[in-house]
Amino acid sequence: MNRFARIFLLGSCFHCHFSHAQVSGSEPVALPVVGIHYGGAFSGGDLAARYGYFNRLGLTAGYKLKSNWSFGLESDFWFSDNVRLTGIFDHLVDDAGNITNDLGMPASVLVYPRGVHVNAYIGKLFTLSKNNQNSGILVQLSGGYVLHRLRIETNDNVVPQIELDYKKGYDRLSTGFNTQQFLGYSFLNNRGSVSFYAGLYFQQGFTYNRRTINFDQPDIPVSTARRLDLQTGFRVGWYIPFYSAEPREYYYN
Repeated sequence: MNRFARIFLLGSCFHCHFSHAQVSGSEPVALPVVGIHYGGAFSGGDLAARYGYFNRLGLTAGYKLKSNWSFGLESDFWFSDNVRLTGIFDHLVDDAGNITNDLGMPASVLVYPRGVHVNAYIGKLFTLSKNNQNSGILVQLSGGYVLHRLRIETNDNVVPQIELDYKKGYDRLSTGFNTQQFLGYSFLNNRGSVSFYAGLYFQQGFTYNRRTINFDQPDIPVSTARRLDLQTGFRVGWYIPFYSAEPREYYYN
């Protein structure tokens, strides 16, 4: 069983144990909330010169107050196969158009955009119905650490020029601070197991190149200027709210 399957299974167990038919919804409640989400993002700003569309898979863990304010942590792992950079390995290509391995045979070199961010967030829920005051329009602001780079794979081949630390000369590692805004709808079910949220987000990354040289451009100094890496996308998530148990009454004759 892979890691994500174990996470979903564990979340299902928690959800069934803690959140079954225990809130009336007639008034806001305070409770811890864990969420698993998927999203997609279109790149903009300086990021668009390197990469295109990203898939994003992440986790959220926080606390919702009775005032319908919330706070917590959220993290996304970004993955894609959409690379807009060109010519990175042109200087390694031989006259036959191949990159060769350590045995002189044609090798396959693959590159994938990868990224991650870890943010602290604060949010506010604006209810739409008196029947469920734990659901409504959700607005969140967050900020934290962001990293993105190229993952370089040669599979079963050994290409000495791009193995081990040599990959650092091509991966375009960039890190820095990011801010993010989310606007969507949040639904915490009063009496069922389906709780979710969905909406749009906008992310701004204020990053810097962390490599001092790009091996494919050795004569061009790596920019030390701050980058503006933008993403605009959507997110859908499954909530695992931890409702407190209602007291049970027993009667004896």
